[in-house]
Amino acid sequence: MKFFVDSADVAEIRELADTGLVDGVTTNPSLVAKSGRDFFEVLREICAVVAGPVSAEVTATAVDDMIAEGRRLAQVAPNVAVKVPLTWDGLKACRALTQAGTKVNVTLCFSAAQAILAAKAGAAFVSPFVGRLDDIGHDGMQLIRDIVAIYRNYDGAMRTEVLVASVRHPLHVIEAAKIGADVCTIPPAILRQLVKHALTDKGLDAFLADWKKTGQSIVAG
Repeated sequence: MKFFVDSADVAEIRELADTGLVDGVTTNPSLVAKSGRDFFEVLREICAVVAGPVSAEVTATAVDDMIAEGRRLAQVAPNVAVKVPLTWDGLKACRALTQAGTKVNVTLCFSAAQAILAAKAGAAFVSPFVGRLDDIGHDGMQLIRDIVAIYRNYDGAMRTEVLVASVRHPLHVIEAAKIGADVCTIPPAILRQLVKHALTDKGLDAFLADWKKTGQSIVAG
């Protein structure tokens, strides 16, 4: 499963990308607003840091305006994936942009039916929001199971990648991997949580304490 960072903080993205664990980035208008910086400046910097897809979202709601914004975003860098909402106009824009050679991420997906439409429209990615479904008492991960199962039924004919979004905790990431989702877009804080385990810390402390007793050094002559 690929890991995308869900952020518009360039410094944080750069730090995480240095680990070699980051395959792409997702942004949205809310994340860019938090940065307080010029949108296109932020987007260019992120695209230079990460070689994989960088999702940048349109703000228009009418199809022609979405297409115009999508074309402008795609000009920023070759690895931009244009993000459009899962509406009729968004699906139309997805089809037009995809046919022009631009990768499209269809976002705000909350049902398997919507995911089928996104694939039919040619989306490179569909983004089901698991955390927001959990918030209203639904099982967000069940939606991922349904979409993955549906896409697999068509033996590669539906080439849209399932991008798990609105990730709230490490268990979302683990469950997405068990189900076989293609991508998980993860807030930086949660990505860092994945490495944490109390027994790892306890074990390391014990090893270091035992080594200190020997009075030896690995690098000193």
